[in-house]
Amino acid sequence: MAVLQGADILLPADTVDVKKWAVIACDQFTSQPKYWNQVESFVGDEWSTLHMIYPEVYLSTDNGTVYKERIRKIQNYMENCLKDGILAERIHQGYVLTVRETDAGTRVGLLAALDLEAYDYSRNAKSRVRATEATVQARIPVRVGIREGAPVEIPHVMMLLDDIQCRLIEPLYDRRDTLPKLYNTDLMMGGGRVSGYAVEGAEAEELTSVLEEMEKENDGIFLAVGDGNHSLAAAKACWEEVKKSLTEEECINHSARYALVEVVNIHSPALAFYPIHRIVFGGNREAVAGDFCEWLQSCGICWNETREASEADVTFVQKEWTYHLRLTDTKGRLAVEILQGFLDEYLRAHSELCLDYVHDEQAVVKLSEEQSACGILLRAVDKRILFSAIAAGGVLPRKTFSIGEDYQKRYYMECRRLS
Repeated sequence: MAVLQGADILLPADTVDVKKWAVIACDQFTSQPKYWNQVESFVGDEWSTLHMIYPEVYLSTDNGTVYKERIRKIQNYMENCLKDGILAERIHQGYVLTVRETDAGTRVGLLAALDLEAYDYSRNAKSRVRATEATVQARIPVRVGIREGAPVEIPHVMMLLDDIQCRLIEPLYDRRDTLPKLYNTDLMMGGGRVSGYAVEGAEAEELTSVLEEMEKENDGIFLAVGDGNHSLAAAKACWEEVKKSLTEEECINHSARYALVEVVNIHSPALAFYPIHRIVFGGNREAVAGDFCEWLQSCGICWNETREASEADVTFVQKEWTYHLRLTDTKGRLAVEILQGFLDEYLRAHSELCLDYVHDEQAVVKLSEEQSACGILLRAVDKRILFSAIAAGGVLPRKTFSIGEDYQKRYYMECRRLS
């Protein structure tokens, strides 16, 4: 079976306000409930994917009863979308060409069905499709809980393709005006604009042939997860459970075997890698920074204090206080990997502290000012080393990089039936 295939894709009815329908990925703005409150106010009583996801900002405050009730409501809402004709099939065994306009430029993608049999998120995987970052097991259950009883899936997973010759998506984009337009809308909360084009029939068959040819030519990693590691891991976990009760023949085309994803060429100029910063709630700035330096010394890693943030690998911030560090003698290790190793140990020893991951630098600074927190700023990983780094050393530490700023993340739009 090919790793990527066409799919039957659902979209909202023409009566739906797609600006209110499309909502950013559930794992964004996890320390900023104000953002999600604004989304709720903007959506109001309109049909929206907001009611089909579990924003992770609520995971830390929801108790078991609320958690279960949220999942039940999400699945019921999906059922109602189908029953009331809010969702309907617009693409049959085809693809969607996506065009996302942000201040980083025009990012072009291809929505397709990914064969989960080709994907493995374990650390030493040798599969054709691999995770880029370590998977946090604690973040999978909520997504499994939704998916295993859901009639549809809505993707925010972005897969990266190493297509330096631009053979797959870019030629399709060049002839986009010949394709039927599915949607064209501004996105809420400063997300830019997105358009979608139908790729069906002969166009889809031609695209499938190119995909199969490229896959045959590639004997290493064909696709790497750019965004949505945990959502794809949840889909894999659900499939592994479902297939236990299926025959080999039933497994071939079972809906749970596939996950809808957006594929983007890693060489796209509009695909920018940004750092994901850390913030230690309850942490004292001097204590965290000082203990990090002592930990570096115990690991045989050297550092220099620098005055300029642009020269620093790691910067500690709290209110107006900053401490810039340049790491040396790292033996090729990434600064984010080294820092995460320290933080994992540090939080095990200091259970009173809490760690979160924040994409926006100004948000880290603001949170460190407003709350008792120590912010830790990092600089971006060079995206050109991604595939070689995974091939050489396995998955990178969790939250190593972000594709775009938080507001540039994929918004939920298309759906696919799971049952």
